Amino acid sequence: MNSSKMRRQIVFEAARLMYSRQETEYYRAKIKAARKVCQGWVKPADLPSNREIRDEIQRFACTFEGESRTENLLAMRLQALRYLRLFKAFHPKIIGSTLTGHIRQGSDIDIHVFSHSCEAVTTQLDEEGTSYHVEHKTVKKHGEERVFTHIHVQDTYPVELTLYPTEKSSYGFKCSITGKRIERATLPEFEQLLEQDYPGIDLDQRLAEVEESVDRFQIYRMLLLPLAAVKQSKKYHPEGDALYHSLQVYDLACDELPYDEEFQLAALLHDVGKAIDSKNHVEAGLQALEGFITDRTAWLIEHHMEAHLIRSGTIGARARRRLMANENYEDLLLLEECDHSGREPGVQVPDVDDALESIRELSRLCS
Repeated sequence: MNSSKMRRQIVFEAARLMYSRQETEYYRAKIKAARKVCQGWVKPADLPSNREIRDEIQRFACTFEGESRTENLLAMRLQALRYLRLFKAFHPKIIGSTLTGHIRQGSDIDIHVFSHSCEAVTTQLDEEGTSYHVEHKTVKKHGEERVFTHIHVQDTYPVELTLYPTEKSSYGFKCSITGKRIERATLPEFEQLLEQDYPGIDLDQRLAEVEESVDRFQIYRMLLLPLAAVKQSKKYHPEGDALYHSLQVYDLACDELPYDEEFQLAALLHDVGKAIDSKNHVEAGLQALEGFITDRTAWLIEHHMEAHLIRSGTIGARARRRLMANENYEDLLLLEECDHSGREPGVQVPDVDDALESIRELSRLCS
């Protein structure tokens, strides 16, 4: 195999690994691809550049995502604009794929903010009622340890805020892909870019539309968290509170139907009404979720108590025939199995934010 052909194959395989999220780092993707293509060791000098792989990933994105990629880019940029304006006091600068346009499924919004106080930044998020978590990452380089602070924001598109000291706001960071000074834009520069790329766009109006739209995952979170205070009968729920039970049921549902967002949401949200009206939790939950779940998810939640009667053999013949006539009947029985099995004390479950982020990612992949 000549070196040019070998290089192209390594580029393709490395890009495939990264596009499918099997690898997240360029170097590891290149090494793994080279070993597969060449069946052995490859000199580092023969490996393709990060830029070549990035461009190939974009070809994957254009091929498999089509027009939705263009629509997602505008939506991500409008959300990024909202955060740049929100953190205006911290001299924010947008970097990465949302700025350059090199997005793909699963891409996030990367913003640098500059402050000596992490709490000053998170206070803004708290006032917005936005879900986030702070990560302190230690990196060793040239024998020196440095701690980087990342704030991961859960929104329609995930946002990663990287916190730097105020005096670093004019520092020229290097890009890991090109090795050159990183591309970044201030708020005014980003607004100018949007006006150039989308002639005639009314940024204030479009941003107002974004702010008025309700993030359904925030609604789910708001309804789920109070379940931690809902204690249940030990006879039927020896595992403990209603939130712990719901997360168990969700985890089992993921094992059964790992690519079914509607089914997983039904499993996670089936008992949210217990924190609203314990005597009529199904109707209360459906009212709270109206407009934020699909008809199929609503049907599964609406009838999950009747499914318990099917298990016990105490449901009436007419009611059973009515349920069996629905195309989601088998899924209802599967949900009941998860609901019945999700009552084990001490079982490890994901936390609420991890569960919601997994479903959000599934929604993006399937949209």
